[in-house]
Amino acid sequence: MPGTITPDLPEKLLAYLRPGAPALLLTTGADGYPSSAYTWAVALDGKRARFGVDEGGSAYGNIQRSGQAALHVIGPDNLAYLIKGATRFLKQRIDAAAPARMVLFEMEVFGARDQSFPGVTATPFHYEWPADQRDAMRKMEQAVFSEMRA
Repeated sequence: MPGTITPDLPEKLLAYLRPGAPALLLTTGADGYPSSAYTWAVALDGKRARFGVDEGGSAYGNIQRSGQAALHVIGPDNLAYLIKGATRFLKQRIDAAAPARMVLFEMEVFGARDQSFPGVTATPFHYEWPADQRDAMRKMEQAVFSEMRA
């Protein structure tokens, strides 16, 4: 139900995030203002989600400082959620993302808010890879998701 906040990831969201999906990572800067960054996310269970953060970027500094983040997930069939939680560092490098330098973090879910809106369907968040790189980038993305779940 729209607006509902659950302490765990609802089954619909969990099923979408288990294999991995793109998301927006939301953090708060030292100045108190919000910041967003593209990321990949996977759900391990109803209380844990993992995501990548560009090493040295503002989101990385914000998470190191606050230990908190949110993931905004938009998927098919009117799936729209904001997931909030406490973060912890897991791994300095997601090897499958090379040459990008992505750090792996895990979130302990505090709550997931259903942000769907009856009668409105948001377009699922996804990436469009250049045609000449599409196959290689999809393979890399799947390798990143596998590594994040390990």
